Amino acid sequence: MPDRTLNFGLYGARGRRSADLAGEVLDRLALEGGIRSPVTTRRGLHARLNYLTHSPAGYQAMRDAGITVAKGTLRRWVQHKQTPSRDNLSRIDAAYRAYRRRNVARHLLQRLNARGGTRVEIQPLDQSAVADPRKRVIPTDVAGFRRLRIRNWDRIVDAWAAADDEALGDAWDDQLTDLGSQWGQYEYATSVGFSA
Repeated sequence: MPDRTLNFGLYGARGRRSADLAGEVLDRLALEGGIRSPVTTRRGLHARLNYLTHSPAGYQAMRDAGITVAKGTLRRWVQHKQTPSRDNLSRIDAAYRAYRRRNVARHLLQRLNARGGTRVEIQPLDQSAVADPRKRVIPTDVAGFRRLRIRNWDRIVDAWAAADDEALGDAWDDQLTDLGSQWGQYEYATSVGFSA
């Protein structure tokens, strides 16, 4: 792997794994059109519980998120007769996000793969705190970022939907190789942007 980053931040570079940044963009795309009210509001809690309690997969998402309350407690939550604890509110939100992610993955994949793929823009890592002799030379265009068209999002979206960070990193890095021999310099970045 040419120029792969082994000890990121050792000399003061700042940024995050570009695969994690891409996962956050996918999260934002998945939540478009979803529930906007926070889980701490009555409306937000009710909407999440309705979404989760209408299918066995939703109940499984709640179990996966660590919600282990009795059926009567869950029924009282849905009927607004009892309010979940702060920990259970965060678990409900996590269950909603995971279940929504799985539900929209197929649709999101179709949108990203349409019309020959989706263009991605990657802002390079921040080297302002790195001493000059240790700075990487990162060839960029005039705007300071690199563009990449990802034509096949299948592995990336599958790993994201499964919340498998390691598989997402591998799938993302495989796509970064299209940047050429210096692709490893974009394994970490300050931002990643795309839309579908």
